[in-house]
Amino acid sequence: MSAGPSSGQQPDPRPGSVPARARIEDVAAAAGVSMKTVSRVLNNEPGVRESTRLRVREVVAALNYRPDPSARSLAGARSYLVALLYDNPSPNYLMEVVTGVVEACEAHHYGMQMQPLAYKAPGCLEALDSLLAGSRLDGLILTPPLTDSDELLDLLDQRGIPFACISPYKREGRIGVSLDEHDAVCELVAHLVALGHRRIGHVRGHPDHGASEWRLAGYRTALRRAGLCYDPELVVNGEFSFDSGLEAGRRLLSLPQRPTAIFAANDDMAAGVMRAASEMGLRVPAEVSVCGFDNTPIAKHIFPQLTTVQQPTRDMAQVATMQLLAAIRDRGAGSMVHMPYALQLRDSTGPAPLD
Repeated sequence: MSAGPSSGQQPDPRPGSVPARARIEDVAAAAGVSMKTVSRVLNNEPGVRESTRLRVREVVAALNYRPDPSARSLAGARSYLVALLYDNPSPNYLMEVVTGVVEACEAHHYGMQMQPLAYKAPGCLEALDSLLAGSRLDGLILTPPLTDSDELLDLLDQRGIPFACISPYKREGRIGVSLDEHDAVCELVAHLVALGHRRIGHVRGHPDHGASEWRLAGYRTALRRAGLCYDPELVVNGEFSFDSGLEAGRRLLSLPQRPTAIFAANDDMAAGVMRAASEMGLRVPAEVSVCGFDNTPIAKHIFPQLTTVQQPTRDMAQVATMQLLAAIRDRGAGSMVHMPYALQLRDSTGPAPLD
């Protein structure tokens, strides 16, 4: 009879000798550590020497070990499952967020479920309460505009469940990730001013998103710094969707004195503005410059390619998830991480047309 891991004999981690499904006991025996140490390494918990951490990870890879979520949840209070809550009309933005959250969860051996939540619908808070009561979630990742709902955040605080926010308007006392959207828009609008534009329109985002307020404030600050007056006629509400950008573009470009440049608060709406310009026979950027925010895939897929702000949405989602997992391990851990931005200057912006 061959000896099992408990006899002290370590399983051979070479290809061809790996068992059909390696167990945590096999990993511990092969690495020469306790099962508790293996668990701490898998959960990225502190208190493990780096040499030990590397050795355990090498054995995990060699044995192709995959933790059994049900066994992990039965072994302790955690379910090793988090939920991503969303109510966002931009599919491009949401896909970037999902990718980042999934990558972080997989790296830390967590499961992730997506949960739509119409935060303005009747019974929203009751639906959230039912979700928390009916599933053993370890924590939540919130996307805008859920990040800016005081009632929703208060409920989560009352329930005592860890959560992380992506781009919240109010950041003090929260964990997650943020971007200096105000300064980013200031730089973007300054780029338009440097190209000679003086009549610059703006398509706002959804009025309930904190990001809409940051971006509007950046637009106004940039105008003031350039010595330009704020004209309410040049600001049209949108909802962060292509269709709302299309309608806003039609309105702005139908003005008796239409803008020579339009900044839309996200790329989907900017694409809608470009469609409106095409419908009206206006060339981009020769007759009207257009720019957006986010640098989602659509920015490179449309023609001409879109000038925009690089918001590292995928990386931000990863970081927010990592802050959540840190808070799950230790309720005192986790912070609000500030991420950098960059302008992506492309062919949709050019010199202002001559009068």
